[in-house]
Amino acid sequence: MKQFLTISFILLCNAIFFAQTKINKLNITHLTENFYIYTTYHSYKGELASANGLYIVTNKGVVMIDSPWDTTQFQPLLDSIQNKHHQKVVLCIATHSHEDRSAGLEFYQQQNIKTFTSLQTDSISKATNQKRAQFHFTKDTTFTIGQLNFQTYYPGPGHTTDNIVVWFPKQKILYGGCFIKSTEATDLGYIKEANLQAWPISLKNVQQKFPQPKFIIPGHDDFINSNAISHTLKLLLQNKK
Repeated sequence: MKQFLTISFILLCNAIFFAQTKINKLNITHLTENFYIYTTYHSYKGELASANGLYIVTNKGVVMIDSPWDTTQFQPLLDSIQNKHHQKVVLCIATHSHEDRSAGLEFYQQQNIKTFTSLQTDSISKATNQKRAQFHFTKDTTFTIGQLNFQTYYPGPGHTTDNIVVWFPKQKILYGGCFIKSTEATDLGYIKEANLQAWPISLKNVQQKFPQPKFIIPGHDDFINSNAISHTLKLLLQNKK
């Protein structure tokens, strides 16, 4: 009897573990109004790392900023949005060429979703064999989808030469992607393609362009703390030492 209970307990723990693992492949968190953060996960340096994306529900469909890092979550994210909001995704913008931002571009294009990157990002994606968008913009661009207005902004090189941010003026939300580090970050992460000299200047360009945002969304980890830009500048200063 004791052995049976032990085996049953082990099986129950395993079931809970696998259930939690399945659930945690995709997390959706309400940010404010009709803005939602979606988080997926991928192995990085032997550990499971999170990646944040954003979607916004409008009366003309859903706008998505970046695509899931976990390729198994491309369709589940669309299904979750449809089930939760009864809306289809109509637009997806990737903020630079790395796969934690752009991996789903071709998949979403096949679902009749308009996909965008900057022309600079597309050039890099083509050269490095990354997924590419259907449409491209050559300069800072304002988009209007239903009642939603937002703009893309290229601040200069930083995490990559092509990183852009996205600004939502009415809500004062700054989506920084990997250009901005979470206050949880203890280092700059992947910097093989970074411009460490230009990055602080580019961050200050964003601070001047979009002062006092209510929310700052970094590409990875916690997105609650609004001091993410200052923290990124601190990490860059520490990296020089």
